[in-house]
Formats: sequence, C-alpha cells, structure tokens
Amino acid sequence: KFSDQEERLSGSEREEDEDDAEAALKKEVGRIRALTEQKLRRFQSVESGANNVVFIRTQGIEPEDLVHHILKDMHATKKKKTRVILRMLPVSGTCKAFMEDMKKYTETFFEPWFKAPNKGTFQIVYKARNNSHMSREEVIKELAGIVGSLNPENKVDLNNPQYTIVVEIIKSVCCLSVVRDYVLFRKYNLQEVVKSKEDAQQNPSTLKEEQNSKVLKPETAEEEKSSSEIKEENN
Repeated sequence: KFSDQEERLSGSEREEDEDDAEAALKKEVGRIRALTEQKLRRFQSVESGANNVVFIRTQGIEPEDLVHHILKDMHATKKKKTRVILRMLPVSGTCKAFMEDMKKYTETFFEPWFKAPNKGTFQIVYKARNNSHMSREEVIKELAGIVGSLNPENKVDLNNPQYTIVVEIIKSVCCLSVVRDYVLFRKYNLQEVVKSKEDAQQNPSTLKEEQNSKVLKPETAEEEKSSSEIKEENN
C-alpha cells in the first residue's frame, strides 16, 4: 500500500520510483531464481511408471561414473551395502520408445564411444517393461548396425566386451547407457558383485544332490554285500 507521502509525490517523482521499483523487482526475481537453483537436489526420485523400478534424477553428476564407482568399490571390498536393490543401471540418454526415434537419437548418442577414431568391442542388452510394441531382435539389429556404421572396426563380443549398450524400455520411454565392466561387475547386480568367485560358481542345489548321492552310495564292499543279503531275506 502507498503511504500518504507517496500519494503527494509529483508525476516525475513517481516515474523515478516506478523505475526503482522495476529494478528492485528484477533484482528480487533474480534472487529467488538463484535460491531455487540452489535448492535443486543432487538426487531426486522420479516416478518411473513401472513396478519395482526406481528412477533417480541427478544434478551435476555423470550417472555412468557414479554407478561404476559404486560397483567398483563393492567388487573390491566385497561388502554388501544394500538389501533391497538388485541392479543399478545408469541412464545417460532418453528418447521415445519408437524405432525411428531410437535410430535418430543413437546416431549421435553413440559417437563418444564408437565413432572413428574411437572403437571397441560391444554387446547390447535389452529389457522392456510395460511395453509390447517393440521387438527385441529388431532393436538389437538396428542399434548394432548404427554402431558398425560409425566405425567398421567396432566388433560384437558377447563374452567380455569393452562396452555394453544397455537398452531399458519403460512404457513409451527408451533409457540408454553405455557402460564398462558389465561382465566383471556381474551385470551391474549389487547382490552378486560382492560374492567371491567360489560363491558364484558353486550351485547349492548341485551340492545338495552330490551330498545326497554320497549318503545313498554304499562305501565299502562289505556294506554292499550286507545290503544284497537284506534284499534276499526280504525276497
């Protein structure tokens, strides 16, 4: 509200005050905008649209470097740091989950890793949730063709590739990333990466069958003889 003194100001004085008010308003807007930017969280949960899938948006952080650092630490220390998270996958780019959109987007997205003179061995991992109109075989074929067109020296390696292209489709959104050490870090599985090689290779069900077979097998010729005698008596 204006005070009595302001009401008595001349026209020229009012114009000067209006100019000052406009400058003050701009300054205030700038201050509010700066505070809002400061309040943006480094990690913000975003609704993914799929059950059991949590999407975390980051500010000022490279998702690939962050997730690789976490998995590298867990792989080295073998310390289990989560009970409920199964896999942690970085998302470096997104586009609409339609073949034409994906082809157009990945032609540029893949360049830092696969465009000449850059090259490397690769594999493509595909997963779709709440989406039935995309074909896994078609997506892998088209994306592999794009990688090959960027540099003919890029080769497919399904055993131990340098790079793994992760394609995660959630409803109508395609999430993309190119990750390292996918095989070493057990497909970016936080539960498996902390296990030793012996634990991972040993199959509990197989071990149980071996133990059961050992119990059932006669260990000596004498035991074998006694068991045949019992059978004759039963007959």
